[in-house]
Amino acid sequence: MPLLKIISPEGTERTVELADHNSLGRHPDNTIQLLDRIVSKNHCMIDAEGGKYILKDQGSLNGTYINGERVQGQKPLKPGDEITLGSTKMIFNAPVQASATAATGVGSVGGPEAGQKPSRVTMAAGMVESHIRSKLAQQSAQNFMPERLVTDEPSLRRDYEKLRVSFELTRAIAGELDVDKLLAKILSTSFELIAADRGVVLMFDDKKQLQPRCVRTKRGEANEEVALSTTIINEVVKERAAVLSSDALMDSRFKGAHSIIMQGIRSSMAVPLIYSDELLGVMVLDSQVAANAFSDKDLQMTQALANQAAVAIQNSLFALKIEKEALTRERFQRLLSPAIAELVVSGSLAVEKGGQLRETTVFFSDIRGFTALSETRTAQQIVDMLNEYFEMMVETIFKYEGTLDKFVGDEIMALFGSPVAHADDAIRAVRVAVEQVEALEEWNLMRVAEGEPPIHIGIGINTGDVVAGYLGSSKALEYTVIGDVVNTASRLCSVAKAGEIIISKSTYQLIKDDFETEELAPTQVKGKASALQIYRVLSEKNRRRRVTSG
Repeated sequence: MPLLKIISPEGTERTVELADHNSLGRHPDNTIQLLDRIVSKNHCMIDAEGGKYILKDQGSLNGTYINGERVQGQKPLKPGDEITLGSTKMIFNAPVQASATAATGVGSVGGPEAGQKPSRVTMAAGMVESHIRSKLAQQSAQNFMPERLVTDEPSLRRDYEKLRVSFELTRAIAGELDVDKLLAKILSTSFELIAADRGVVLMFDDKKQLQPRCVRTKRGEANEEVALSTTIINEVVKERAAVLSSDALMDSRFKGAHSIIMQGIRSSMAVPLIYSDELLGVMVLDSQVAANAFSDKDLQMTQALANQAAVAIQNSLFALKIEKEALTRERFQRLLSPAIAELVVSGSLAVEKGGQLRETTVFFSDIRGFTALSETRTAQQIVDMLNEYFEMMVETIFKYEGTLDKFVGDEIMALFGSPVAHADDAIRAVRVAVEQVEALEEWNLMRVAEGEPPIHIGIGINTGDVVAGYLGSSKALEYTVIGDVVNTASRLCSVAKAGEIIISKSTYQLIKDDFETEELAPTQVKGKASALQIYRVLSEKNRRRRVTSG
């Protein structure tokens, strides 16, 4: 295959091997990208046809030349022909041996691989301080002089323009609380007020890094490349000032500014989005029509837009935060006591996905004879009974700051020590069990008086190390604990008879000074090779009431 020697405007050389079809131009989609401002995005093609290579001009603005003569349409190439595109020169050579090697593309700024779409936004370094035409210091609010102080027409016009911009944007975004839709409306309105070709809104992510959040192009091309200069953006972030920049290639020092050359950006404006001294992001508008397309007046208008936009964005973010907190509060209030739930919502207590080893007292209870009871009642009667029963039981769990893990049919699983630990978690768990049995006795008096059968429960409690945390998928997370301690607590609940509270030896060691207990015969439970030493809780030592079996 023949080679094409390329000499850039700066004098650097590279050689590419021509394929059967080659497109040349400034845009990275081309087979051969030329970083030359005067070169068109899609300048020309070189194709193999009938054993020859034919150069075809693509209607480029500045023309394609072979040996100093402008190509009209297309022209065959001969070895040694000098091709000129803008400020770039190329030499078409004779075919070489197949073993010869040559570079293709332009490194990291080259054209995309087959089937690869160019990215929407590229953050690229390259611009320098001296390229900035002017800056506009951020003002915390729109300043308007009192009518009596307005003495000149230009001041009046400036104030009118600020008001007009503010009104147009307010009308466009009224009532919009979805952040992404809001940003799209802000850019759309900006295009109506400012003669821009492209716009990008960048906002800070969770890692405090600026990321493109919304992109709009005048032509609406889905895969149009939008390159931004990190130098300009960093200047806006650092100084919190609006920046107006113009054609980088007016000075040879900017020959390395790929983000400008790649798309021929002639003018750009970057303005901070600030609300109450908080920098929310940066809005960038640019024009490819001509150098110095934007004026200082345009910069003032864009900053006025940004000021109004920042208020709307912050309102939208606040609404989103309130909605998220409401959902989080509702979610956690189902699991945690109100006081603990509020700590989670406020961020004082972190409950994150994943697991951590925690000593936890695990509590299980279920209704004895529930299956037989269900067979004599309608489904609605069972649901009503369970709702009343659960309401009473959960109230007791939250009273001692336990965590409701789950309901499984008529079974309740609760945790003491996860996610919040107390020095007396085991005592709290057993105290809940005692009070639940007492509460049921009182409830049963009313049920019997109404002709309903009494309800009796068995309770099992075990203490030890579990893995606690949010488990599940990103869309369905559930705070729970796993481990042998959980399984053992469930088995103890199965052992407990109606009205009994059965605890393990590990729990007994933690509560023996506070409760009267009775050691029972070692019991074999499913999943355990050895019989378990277990205890029945009789009463709390500083209370007269004893736990009675039903």
